[in-house]
Amino acid sequence: MVAAVICGTGARQGRIFATQRGYGEFKDGWEFPGGKIEEGETPQQALIREISEELDTVIEVGDWIDTIEYDYPSFHLSMQCFWVSVRSGNLELREHEAAKWLAADELYSVDWLPADRALIEKIKQGMAAVS
Repeated sequence: MVAAVICGTGARQGRIFATQRGYGEFKDGWEFPGGKIEEGETPQQALIREISEELDTVIEVGDWIDTIEYDYPSFHLSMQCFWVSVRSGNLELREHEAAKWLAADELYSVDWLPADRALIEKIKQGMAAVS
């Protein structure tokens, strides 16, 4: 799996994009958008494809943040997480219920899915390093 930590620009500088899951077992939980890596794809290629499909947006994949390993009750998740910037598009929600731009001090204001929650402190550190 791959996940995008989308960084804001302009008026959204210093914020990251969070999405609320609109389907499945974890419906209503908050997550970083992304998805599965298909055969023959690099993690970066998978992230570009997933964000295009889910959010109708073209992205540029930046640095790797971390790989989260998390055991849910019914499966093990290995999720590679990257800093991402928007190249074009409006982050149109095609699969998610809602989305928010969150500043570092707002990151705990949503109910993150457990694997995504494991990433929050690293994101806060990364956001502090660029501000």
